[in-house]
Amino acid sequence: MHSCWETPDPLFWTNHGYVVVRADERGLGQSPGVLDTMSRGTSEAFFEVVEWAASQSWSSGKVGLLGISYYAGSQWRVAARQPKGLAAIIPWEGMSDYYRDRCRHGGIYSDKFISFWWHRQVMKNQYGRPGREAGNWGPDTIEGALPEEELKENLIDQTVDNQKNFFRDDAYYASKEYDMGDIKVPLLSVANWGGILLHLRGNIEGFVNAGSELKYLRCIVGRHDLPFYYSEEVEVQRSFLDAFLKGDDRVGWSVKGKVPMVDMVVRKGDVGIDNAEAEKLFSRRTENEWPIARTEWTNYYLTPKQELVTTQPTEAGKLKYRALGTLDKPSLIQFTSPPFEKETEITGNIVAHLNVSVTPDPSGPTPKDIDLFVTLRHIGPAGTEILYTGTVGDPIPLCKGWLRVSLRKVNKEHHKHRDYLPWRDYLSTDVQPVIPGEVYPVDIEIWPTNVVVEKGGKLVFEVASGDTQGSGIFQHNDPVDR
Repeated sequence: MHSCWETPDPLFWTNHGYVVVRADERGLGQSPGVLDTMSRGTSEAFFEVVEWAASQSWSSGKVGLLGISYYAGSQWRVAARQPKGLAAIIPWEGMSDYYRDRCRHGGIYSDKFISFWWHRQVMKNQYGRPGREAGNWGPDTIEGALPEEELKENLIDQTVDNQKNFFRDDAYYASKEYDMGDIKVPLLSVANWGGILLHLRGNIEGFVNAGSELKYLRCIVGRHDLPFYYSEEVEVQRSFLDAFLKGDDRVGWSVKGKVPMVDMVVRKGDVGIDNAEAEKLFSRRTENEWPIARTEWTNYYLTPKQELVTTQPTEAGKLKYRALGTLDKPSLIQFTSPPFEKETEITGNIVAHLNVSVTPDPSGPTPKDIDLFVTLRHIGPAGTEILYTGTVGDPIPLCKGWLRVSLRKVNKEHHKHRDYLPWRDYLSTDVQPVIPGEVYPVDIEIWPTNVVVEKGGKLVFEVASGDTQGSGIFQHNDPVDR
């Protein structure tokens, strides 16, 4: 077995005429230096690896990038630097916006996953860390174990940096910015409808904003780690890379307009959780753009009776919940639609407009902020919630969104601002006060989704004080941040 987690199977690809290069990032595996994941320095090193591979005697001079998660998210940044020889990229479930997609959802620190990932998948691979071979994490380095003091000096801790930095103009986050429009190579962005807390947004926004003339979006379902290796998906990968690295275009990827830009799974019915064969019952459909041009943008309204309706209510009201709640059981309030009278597909972006205020607890301090956690749920005709496969095979709802109310400022002048996707700069200068008793209108970006609500089905819109069902390992409970 030569495969490494989230990377291509070298045996398959070399059997089809490819050379597979997998380089240890600086400070990891067999590569000495300072470990500083997702930094500008690592993308510069990746740039050099691409140009080196393209110049080797065994190389055709054309390089393609293929990988999941970290090995996808890093593709966006290096492609924007336009290294010589880079011919095509396939970022498979990989966030493209470090701040918004991964670290700070709506300005709120997504600490649980970053801590999980850092301690489980990064720290154990640090160059010179003792016991790697004994723990089956790969061979020990030539130098052997480095002293603990040297290991600490060679480590930029992502959990510390994300906790200490709050805004996109902080040097830490600013150093990771780039212009998606600088990406020019052919692009196949693969998004998973189940990635509602990490990669999904980035794959879709990366596709939308990349400057590539030939760019495609493919939407899948299932666990984060499996579809990449399904035979039918590997053939999609191979046909794409063959087209741009070998000149063997069997599908038409290189002819603009021949292959539809969007190819997506349509989620209709309840096929269960983490069942790859059952999920194949979902049909596929192609589209020519994102968002879909024939979308009928529809307003839903919240009522004082906790309804979710398409006609604007005539009466106003105020509904309350305890905004702090507890970490294990956050407070929430739900709004439920009447049963749908006909089958209705919901595909695309969603924005929630809420009017919120905070009332101090007589026994507590005066609050300075509100963190909003919203969720859209699907209730089937039988009256039970239909859940879908999440990143690690866990049951998840349709989609989620977040907002720290002090960061509610929207930049409508930004070229990426759209009616269905409010653009926030998340700058330190954007912080606005949250004063008890004042009512603040806020627009919350909810990540894109797809579902067919069958006749008799319902939607539930949920507003909560913290992470609710479906958050899994992607929770937001850092004691400093919250």
